[in-house]
Amino acid sequence: MQQLSPQDASFIYLETPATPMHVGSLSIYDPADSDNADFSEESVLRNVADRLHLATTTRRKCVRVPFEADYPYWVEDQGFDLEYHVRRVGLPKPGTWDELKKLTARIFSRPLDMSRPLWEMYIIDGLDNLAGVSANSFALLFKTHHAAVDGASGVHFFQQLHDTQPEAARVPPPQTPWQPEATPTDAELMFRTSVNNFLQPFRFMQVVGQQVSRNGGPIRQMTRQLQATATNPMTGFSRVPKTRFNGEVTPHRVFGTVPLRLDAVRRIKKQVPGATVNDVILALCGGALRAYLASKNELDDDSLVAMAPVNLRKDKGADPQAGNSVGALFVPLGTHIEDPFQRLAFIHEQTSASKVIHEAVGASALTDYSRFVPAYTAAMGSRLMSETAASSPNPPFNVSITNVPGPQVPLYFGGATMTSYLGLGPISQGMGLIMPILSYRGEISVSFTSCRQIIPDPEFFEGCISDSFEALAALTSQPLDMDTGSE
Repeated sequence: MQQLSPQDASFIYLETPATPMHVGSLSIYDPADSDNADFSEESVLRNVADRLHLATTTRRKCVRVPFEADYPYWVEDQGFDLEYHVRRVGLPKPGTWDELKKLTARIFSRPLDMSRPLWEMYIIDGLDNLAGVSANSFALLFKTHHAAVDGASGVHFFQQLHDTQPEAARVPPPQTPWQPEATPTDAELMFRTSVNNFLQPFRFMQVVGQQVSRNGGPIRQMTRQLQATATNPMTGFSRVPKTRFNGEVTPHRVFGTVPLRLDAVRRIKKQVPGATVNDVILALCGGALRAYLASKNELDDDSLVAMAPVNLRKDKGADPQAGNSVGALFVPLGTHIEDPFQRLAFIHEQTSASKVIHEAVGASALTDYSRFVPAYTAAMGSRLMSETAASSPNPPFNVSITNVPGPQVPLYFGGATMTSYLGLGPISQGMGLIMPILSYRGEISVSFTSCRQIIPDPEFFEGCISDSFEALAALTSQPLDMDTGSE
């Protein structure tokens, strides 16, 4: 048994039928050069079964403590059934991008079974008429609960199921055979809770001592930051406008994506000294959101604000599978600025300032202190936030934009070449749009997951993303061609 961290558990507490808290990816494969032409369900199951031990999340389920008296536990599932988690579906004819996106959104909208290990994989056949995709290609749709992975650990889990050569690598067997565990009784869980409660004050003093000796303590750092600025101490600025993206979320999802060339994005960033690829992506998203809201006559005079997750695994030796270890940057997207160059320059200035505030507040220190928030308090707070976020007139941010670097070398699944890698993410009440950005083999996919009520026209929003990229591309001295792999 292993207890969830407070950050991991928060995604369990935030889950509702309308807002399932899983992350995901959609990848497309070309089997042309593979010996495994049919990719039968048996061969896929065998490939996955050989690698289950490489990812700790695959065979453990979540067990909650009665009355939320303590944080839940991961338990190795005695009843684990691989065939339940790996499924095969056919894409409705005519098998175009439109059908694939709708099917992806429909599958992604369904909550995971919380009584089983929290992941599913769908093999999608029938990709007959996808523009830019070879005949006989197939797709894999992954769903993994956010309690088990964040962006970085999710990519690690995904890569463990692939090879870096067309020939399947021999996977070494586990050093220790997998051992299922009996589900603990309520009495056992409550006994563990009593022990944890007894030890908690001593752990708290240990963390305080470490933080004070390391950097003078986060409270002193936060005080200095508050003295230096009159703005919101969390976001670093005063007002976040309320938009359609901060309303009520239904269970119905939409999904869209626009592929870009990484070298094109790198050429754009050179237009502003010191700017990064991430700055260009934020400027691109800001331009798309500006155009979309303007088309609805809903554009605010103040800039929209993005929450950008930050990987806190500073130690290269840190376990990449160790659940969630993320902080957050809050960055204005320059939606009040029409000129793309000025927007990019503005965002570069803001991201630099946000990093300073992020470090001053001490995100990793706050993560350490979150361990001492009682589970019952955390659960009740999450429920209250879910119930009231959509009606709040003052959202903390408007959209989540997560940029996770993916592999830049070709990946193979059972010998089939992965040609596309697209991201999906969870939305919640009051935060109805997430834009996962994934890179793979020199391509960046700018994707989005939203509620059908919030973005009823996903194809139009894709067009806004494309137009925003073209406006940024015009800043360079040479024309930049956008990869139009999807319609």
